[in-house]
Amino acid sequence: MVSDRRLRVLQAIVTDFVDTHEPVGSRTIVERHAFGVSAATIRNDMAVLEEEDLIAQTHTSSGRVPTDKGYRAFVDHLADVRPLSPAQRSAIETFLRDPADLDDLLSRTVRLLTQLTGQVALVQYPSFSRATVTHVQLVRLDVRRALVIMVTDTGRVSQSIAILPPEAASSDLDIALAMVQPLVVGSPVRIAAERVRAARGSSGHPDPAFAAIAAAIADDLEEFRQNRLVMAGSATLAQRAGDFRGSIHPLLEAIEEQVTLLKLMSEMADDDEGLATSIGRENAAFGLGEASIVTSTYDATVGRARVGLMGPTRMDYPQNLAAARAVARYLTRVLEEDERR
Repeated sequence: MVSDRRLRVLQAIVTDFVDTHEPVGSRTIVERHAFGVSAATIRNDMAVLEEEDLIAQTHTSSGRVPTDKGYRAFVDHLADVRPLSPAQRSAIETFLRDPADLDDLLSRTVRLLTQLTGQVALVQYPSFSRATVTHVQLVRLDVRRALVIMVTDTGRVSQSIAILPPEAASSDLDIALAMVQPLVVGSPVRIAAERVRAARGSSGHPDPAFAAIAAAIADDLEEFRQNRLVMAGSATLAQRAGDFRGSIHPLLEAIEEQVTLLKLMSEMADDDEGLATSIGRENAAFGLGEASIVTSTYDATVGRARVGLMGPTRMDYPQNLAAARAVARYLTRVLEEDERR
């Protein structure tokens, strides 16, 4: 068990190392922090912290840096996540005000978060599997293409292009719409998807446009049911490559694939405030052993989802957790207001 003073020494080492990127020595701690003890006492405390694998020595320097275990102890003992400044809160409200739709809101969210923190920003789409389809519309664009529009009771709007067969006439779209509407309108996304798939698999549909329209709708409904991420700030990884001991390629691959990040985020455990962190080697099973992820949950009509930040283990955890929490709370408020309208 680490004593209170040694925990404060660890907190000082983490804070100074994040700020300066320089190993932290006992003399530096005495000069910068009011411990009221000698440098020799601090050195003894640092020796204990090193034995506990909370800090480590770099090269032959007398300074120490936090280990992944040290960052974990630091985060677990945060007395409170400091609030954002009034200017930062104002920036959130200004940047996210009056979005065109959910896609626009989440796209703005990740751009804002990466600007606030300098980290890769991640926002998880809520699952719309429990949403209900309220409207389907078909618009003929030209001889071979039709625009398929679907709306759910959560405000989610999808638009996709169906490629029509050469023999499809304009009247065939009306027939296809009349066949599709009873299958999906008024039904939850999951049931609507099952009905459309069943109808596509059956025979006896004389309308040549139906198969193309049904295929586009089935694909959209399946996408409604899947988790997705919106991300921004991947360029920051290259700018901070020196913070990683190895290659940043695993992180770039995870950003491109999404599946790894979605699985990792789904396994993170929230605290009482809906905040979660996964640090360094805790992510090794996902190939992200040199990265840390912090998240906060937000509430949507159809359930909860996460907003978060990913970067090197040497990150400002209090600041990043505060930013994720503030943005998550704003997202919840915007979505609740949109539901009431």
